[in-house]
Amino acid sequence: MNLDDLRKRIDELDEQLIQLLNERTRMALEIGRLKQERAQEVYVPSREKAVLDRAIRLNEGPLKDESVRAIYREIMSACLSLEYRLKIAYLGPSATFTHQAARARFGGSVEYVACETIGEVFNAVQKQTADYGVVPIENSTEGAVTHTLDEFAGTTLKICSEIYLPIAHHVLAKGTRGDIRRLYSNPQVFGQCRRWLYQHMPEAELIPVSSTARAAEMAAGEEGSGALAGELAAELYGLTVLERDIQDIGGNTTRFLVIGKSYGEPTGNDKTSLLFGVKHRAGALCRTLEVLKKHGLNMTKIESRPSKTKAWEYYFFVDIEGHVAEPRVKTALDELGEHCSVLTVLGAYPRAAEQ
Repeated sequence: MNLDDLRKRIDELDEQLIQLLNERTRMALEIGRLKQERAQEVYVPSREKAVLDRAIRLNEGPLKDESVRAIYREIMSACLSLEYRLKIAYLGPSATFTHQAARARFGGSVEYVACETIGEVFNAVQKQTADYGVVPIENSTEGAVTHTLDEFAGTTLKICSEIYLPIAHHVLAKGTRGDIRRLYSNPQVFGQCRRWLYQHMPEAELIPVSSTARAAEMAAGEEGSGALAGELAAELYGLTVLERDIQDIGGNTTRFLVIGKSYGEPTGNDKTSLLFGVKHRAGALCRTLEVLKKHGLNMTKIESRPSKTKAWEYYFFVDIEGHVAEPRVKTALDELGEHCSVLTVLGAYPRAAEQ
């Protein structure tokens, strides 16, 4: 086939694709109508996972799996936006890593609501000014995001999904690196780049702000200022990337959670997140963890936080493999309650691929 023949064939395939996409969208809209009639959740992580996994299994190339995943993400995002005016709250402003994580999960067609604090994200979902929220929970080098943990201690919202986002930090500014006297960024980002900053910019004043996007915004408006942020922030605020990938440890990844009013059905590869407080008895925590071992439940995370209701009392946040609806998990939680003063299921959701 010559060039003209190949282009003609592409035009024919595009025509078929458009017809099929619209037919698929009509089916999705009918599903959305039935969900609304039955007062069911618009966003169903278990179904989303099944669709994406099936698309990957069907892929025989030459498209890469990540390309197929990205294409289907936007198809589903477009359908969601037509089914319902979906609003996603996130820790803003625009171009934060949380914003990037939210777009990676919900695509570019839904509406995004920037919030100034993690608490505001929770409030937006609680007060129904947003349907879902996206918040950071932990970083592979800096550990837990304690503000998020504390919010979970006082909310009825549930975790319905998780997202892993690889993080790359860059030095951004309008001038040169030598012009920078002040560097803005999120405190966790400074921690992730501590060694590089000490070696290459020891004289710069490090000024913590609420987000990397806010840091870029500040750097764009002040002479002699720079920011540690991502490339999306550089594009949004008209800054130059002066140094790339300055994080001290490679493979830096942040885990984010999607919060909503409820969690979904099991997929066969899930996590359950718990909050519990143990009774004041010798070995209470040990006996609690023994319950998980007894029922063969792998614990993937544990963090402690002050209860803030009584001095020297703590809550524990734990992630385990499995879904709360599974019999062995349900049995374990019933037994766990015998050792706990407080026990709350924070959510059950499909396990995301760690990056």
